[in-house]
Amino acid sequence: MSTATNEPRYKLIFTVPHSSRSVCKDAIFAVGAGTYPGGKYTNVCFEIPGVGQFIPGDGAKPNIGAVGKLEHVEEMRVEILCVGRDVMLEAVEALKSAHPYEEVAYEVYKMEDV
Repeated sequence: MSTATNEPRYKLIFTVPHSSRSVCKDAIFAVGAGTYPGGKYTNVCFEIPGVGQFIPGDGAKPNIGAVGKLEHVEEMRVEILCVGRDVMLEAVEALKSAHPYEEVAYEVYKMEDV
C-alpha cells in the first residue's frame, strides 16, 4: 500500500551523458528528490539508455562536440519523483548546476492521483 500525501507530486525527467549520470543524480537526491512519501524508499529513479543528437550553433560552448558539427552522444534518460513544489524547484536547480551541458534538456510534469 502506498503512503498518501497532500503534497503535489512531480516527475523530473532529463537526459545526461553516462559519465555525468551519478553526479547529477547525487545532486538531485541531496535536495530530497527521489524519496517516496513516508521515507521508506530513497534515491529512487528509472533510467533508460538512448542516443541524443545536436548541432551546436554560433556562440555555443559545447561540452561535447564542435560548433556546426552534428554530434551523437550515448545518454541516459533519468526519471525522478519530486514530492512537493519546493523539492521539485530545488531538484531542477541542482540538475542545472551539476549537469555538464550548457543547455540542459529536462522536463517536469505534475502528477495526479487517480
